[in-house]
Amino acid sequence: MSWVFFTLGAVVLQTFRNALQSKLSAHMSTSGVTLARFLFAPPIALIYLVLLYTFSNQVIPEFSSKFVFFVVLASVMQIFATALMVILFKQRNFAIGAGLAKSEALVAGVLGTLFFGSQLSLFGWLGILIGAAAILILSGGGRKGQLSIKTVAIGLACGTCFALTSLFVRDASHLLDVPFPHRAAWVLLWVICIQTCLLVGYISINSRGTFVALKANVKMTLVTSIISCFGTICWFSAVSLHHVAYVKTLGQIEVLLTILIATFWLKNKVKQHEIIGLLLIAAAAILVMWA
Repeated sequence: MSWVFFTLGAVVLQTFRNALQSKLSAHMSTSGVTLARFLFAPPIALIYLVLLYTFSNQVIPEFSSKFVFFVVLASVMQIFATALMVILFKQRNFAIGAGLAKSEALVAGVLGTLFFGSQLSLFGWLGILIGAAAILILSGGGRKGQLSIKTVAIGLACGTCFALTSLFVRDASHLLDVPFPHRAAWVLLWVICIQTCLLVGYISINSRGTFVALKANVKMTLVTSIISCFGTICWFSAVSLHHVAYVKTLGQIEVLLTILIATFWLKNKVKQHEIIGLLLIAAAAILVMWA
């Protein structure tokens, strides 16, 4: 059950990271907000890996071409997912943007079963479907005029990219012949370094002014990177231990924290129908923990 604790830790950290990214999106471009997630993370990931080897000495694993292929795909998918989430924040309010991105649990279940060899139980599938219904209710998808087709499409694309990120991370970590904390840490370091290099290169060519905006918001950028890195450590550890679809379904309790932050910090209005969605999320979480 250690995957449950890693998932809950990831939920708390990711909720606050999303809130910070939502605030940053008002001051800089989508690429800048996306880079803020990774910019200061590589040193933290390296320190974490060194500490693991200090307290539990292991061999340095062999990094096959297949491993490199998976971590590159995971890196690119997470960049796209983060950028799409920022676009959602700019289109809708914070709670709705984060809610739509939670389609990743259902997508991970389908893609994992079809292409990644995942075998999910009946209770697991029931929990995933209930969780998907909860997200639809919470995001206002069942109400006429609440969401445009464009917003739904971006939300589903965002969830799909996040799901693929986790599936590729899981496959990459299982290629390393070391205990799960070490393999998750190696994947984390590879992914974050690749992402940082890709984004810095892209912004240097296309939008150098973004670096000015990042410097002007350096404190918030630093906090975003730190929180994001620790959250990613928890996510990568959880998906290394258990099926991605189950991890992401349990992770939907993030919506509860999201709504609280949206209400009390970001001053967004929330609807009465959200209580139904929260109860369904609780039911989904219980089912996947039993699965």
